[in-house]
Amino acid sequence: MRRNAAEIALSLGVLALGLGVAGVTATLPSEGGYAGIGPNFIPGVVAAGIVVLGLWLSFEAFSGGWRSAAPDDAHERGEHPFNAAAFGWITAGLFAHMALIGWAGFVIAGVALFACVTRGFGSTRVARDLALGLLLSLGVFVFFVKLLNVNLPAGWLTPLLGSAGI
Repeated sequence: MRRNAAEIALSLGVLALGLGVAGVTATLPSEGGYAGIGPNFIPGVVAAGIVVLGLWLSFEAFSGGWRSAAPDDAHERGEHPFNAAAFGWITAGLFAHMALIGWAGFVIAGVALFACVTRGFGSTRVARDLALGLLLSLGVFVFFVKLLNVNLPAGWLTPLLGSAGI
């Protein structure tokens, strides 16, 4: 039976992490509001998931090693080489989003991010990408502002949308 020390260490580390998250979650208040769910509910679900994953990985590691593990060689796994241009476009989109969201608003920042990410994935149809980005960003904006009552920055669109968002 093959036992790999790295697999065992990682498995037990994940289990310890889950138990640590569960310990911290136990210190959170459990009183729920009108929904009956307290602030410890979601961390408890996450902790349970990490513990289950740690137990599963530990069982696999101690009973002969992880099955169907991917090969160590990236070429054997079918991975593509690093694409610096794609990385640059997506990174630029993230930075543009961070820079624009405060003064240009959520929708304009979302359009910039969408257009840069599509370019990073190889799209050359800029007008289509800008239009789709506008539709998606505006849809998300309206969903959050109107249905979820979450205030997102309207930025440049404030004169069009009014002071209440929409």
